[in-house]
Amino acid sequence: MKPFLHKWRDDRGAVSTQLVLVIPVLLLLALLIVQFAVVWHARHIAQYAAERALAAARIKDATAADGRAQARRSLAALGSRILTAPSVVVDRTAAHTTVRVAGAVIAVVPGLTLHASGTASGPTERITTPAGGRL
Repeated sequence: MKPFLHKWRDDRGAVSTQLVLVIPVLLLLALLIVQFAVVWHARHIAQYAAERALAAARIKDATAADGRAQARRSLAALGSRILTAPSVVVDRTAAHTTVRVAGAVIAVVPGLTLHASGTASGPTERITTPAGGRL
C-alpha cells in the first residue's frame, strides 16, 4: 500500500502549475474579445460620422469644410476616446460627394494597434431644369 500513497504525493502542486499556465491565456483571450468589441464599436462611430458629414456636405450651398466640421462634431460627441487620431477626408465635386473617416482604435491589449474607418458617398444636390440642364 505504500507505493500507492507515494504516487499521490508526486502530484502535489500540479493544479497550481496548471493554473499559472492557463489563467494568463484565459485573460489574454478575454482582453482580445473586448478589443474586437471596441473595434466593432469604433467602426460604427466612424460610419456614423461619415454619414453625418455627407449629409452636411452634399447640400446645394455647402462646402467640403462644412462636412469636415460636422464629422469633427460627431466624433467629439461619440468617439473621442474610442477612435483616436481621426482623419476626415471630404471630396466634393459638382456631381458626387464622398466622405471617409478613419482613425486608430484605443488599445485594450498592449501593443495591438488596430484601425477603423467609415465611408459614405452620394450625389451632390443641385438644381436642374426639367430638360436636364443645370441652372
